[in-house]
Amino acid sequence: MRLIGVFGGTFDPIHYGHLRMAQEVLDATPMQQLRLIPCHIPPHRDEPGASSSVRVQLMEAALAHADPRLEIDTRELDRPGPSYMVDTLISLRETLGQDVSLALILGVDAAQGLPEWSRWTQLTSLAHLIILGRPGYSPDWPKALEDHLSARWRPHPDQLLKQPQGFVIELPVTQLEISASKIRRLLKQGHSAAYLTPEPVLAEIERRGLYRDD
Repeated sequence: MRLIGVFGGTFDPIHYGHLRMAQEVLDATPMQQLRLIPCHIPPHRDEPGASSSVRVQLMEAALAHADPRLEIDTRELDRPGPSYMVDTLISLRETLGQDVSLALILGVDAAQGLPEWSRWTQLTSLAHLIILGRPGYSPDWPKALEDHLSARWRPHPDQLLKQPQGFVIELPVTQLEISASKIRRLLKQGHSAAYLTPEPVLAEIERRGLYRDD
């Protein structure tokens, strides 16, 4: 059984926090492919500052020399309306079939907020969940979420190959204190964002004059 990871975000812009996390997930699991899925219209935050096509071009610049298992999937950009992850997973199932193991990758903060997501209880009928833990941090799970996850926890990533969906694992990863909002703020103030995102991304941002206070 193939294991394919799914990691969504606005990627406005993509940065080393995203890339390091993705690399550690690939290295810690039997994952053969990790799809980075840029969001079209985020349901729970402001719309991205850069257009969909520009954000994809920045991602392409970042991945040009990255792990070849990292791929960009633009299906949310091709779909009108808010980008609900449950719809994305349904679409992936229609494309990939029912015999592929899918794993939705979530930071622990996002995972704690799952009860606010559209049709969130359906997620585990479509994919596994990989929750990225922080050292020394104990999540405070909402009761409904704790009840939903309680019988699904598994201790090792290899178990994600035993069935196509339905398990939950926690995976500790390096938490780089980098955010897209910080990068945008630095650039707006005329400061450098060097070492926060790959140089090809910064070069493309500079060429296009993105995130500046004009």
